[in-house]
Amino acid sequence: MATLLRGVTLPDGTRTDLTISDDGLFVDEAPSGAEVVDCDGLIALPGLVDVHTHLREPGREDTETVLSGSQAAARGGFTAVCAMANTTPITDTAEKAEHIHDLGVRAGYVDVTVIGAISKGLAGEQLAELGLMHTSAARVTMFSDDGNCLMNPQLMRRALEWVKPFDGVIAQHAQDSNLAGPGACCHEGEISGRLGLGGWPSVAESTIIARDVQLAEATGSRLHVCHVSTAEGVDVIRWAKARGIRVTAEATPHHLLLNTAELMGYDTTYKVNPPLRPDEHIEAVRAALADGTIDVVATDHAPHATQDKDHAFVDARPGMLGLEQALSVVIETMVNPGRLDWAGVADRMSHAPARIASLSGQGRPLAVGEPGNVVLIDPERVATVDRAASASLSRNNPYHGRSLPDPVEATYLRGRQTYRR
Repeated sequence: MATLLRGVTLPDGTRTDLTISDDGLFVDEAPSGAEVVDCDGLIALPGLVDVHTHLREPGREDTETVLSGSQAAARGGFTAVCAMANTTPITDTAEKAEHIHDLGVRAGYVDVTVIGAISKGLAGEQLAELGLMHTSAARVTMFSDDGNCLMNPQLMRRALEWVKPFDGVIAQHAQDSNLAGPGACCHEGEISGRLGLGGWPSVAESTIIARDVQLAEATGSRLHVCHVSTAEGVDVIRWAKARGIRVTAEATPHHLLLNTAELMGYDTTYKVNPPLRPDEHIEAVRAALADGTIDVVATDHAPHATQDKDHAFVDARPGMLGLEQALSVVIETMVNPGRLDWAGVADRMSHAPARIASLSGQGRPLAVGEPGNVVLIDPERVATVDRAASASLSRNNPYHGRSLPDPVEATYLRGRQTYRR
């Protein structure tokens, strides 16, 4: 059914009517019989796009499935997500990529784009089937060993060279394992010493970024830096962009809001990789997102079962939920303090991530002839986060009990409503 969004406010502040036709495109006039939605007081943003999501299927369907993760994404205002490769088995072949692609099509709540592994088995020793994954039905253009840093510089260079002919992207988890090894689980500093937790120094991130941007410059290929969390990492990315290197970067919601002090109670909900950082790093990441040094917000949505978190802090699995509160955190940390306007939110959470992931049907303007991917938000609504209310199968929500903006009223994927409050 066609839909008329009456009296909605666009990101630039213009108030207008938006009509989505039966075929899922924005059109000039509403046909007879169109459903009319009163949007007084609501803002329309282009459907959000997440370039960093862990959907866990296949292998850990007890923690998340493509269906449940897609439903959580739609509730968060997303119309597209990019599924990371660290499934079981690893997404390192064309056949495995096509399987996840098909699961996403079947679920139907968001467009699920597959991120393939860079290396076979995420082992960092041999390249995965980069070319075959790209030419498969999944049309993979982004590749990442996220969860593991690709430490071998020669293999990293070869990966960048392999994807250049089809303008692919290599997305790096920047963590030098020689500086921040398996026991590193807390930002190295006063709190890690007080708690007796392995330190994760900020230079373990920035040194890998420095190496990789130079490899990207040498190859002329596209590099994407996952979950930037340090001031030093921001400085390197800013330097690389000033040189014209083809590098993009993401910040996560949790690195925008939460700091190292959350770990004082040893609550493993707050164990994440890279770890939560002190306030000076949070400020650097916020400033970089505001000025465009960091291009996008990406959730790093990482569902875990209770039994995987219910361990001593050092032994618990790292990761947090992020899809449903991503926009909430961006409003809290960036919009309300005046660091981003709504057009900036649309850029960092829709337009730019769609460009990075080469999603031609996503991140488009809310204009006639464009796909009807849109999220309606109430910028004034605030609520207390309840992890039990999540569409995710997991409950490792770091925002539980916090009062945050609760903006999403409805999400539309090519005109079809995928979520409504």
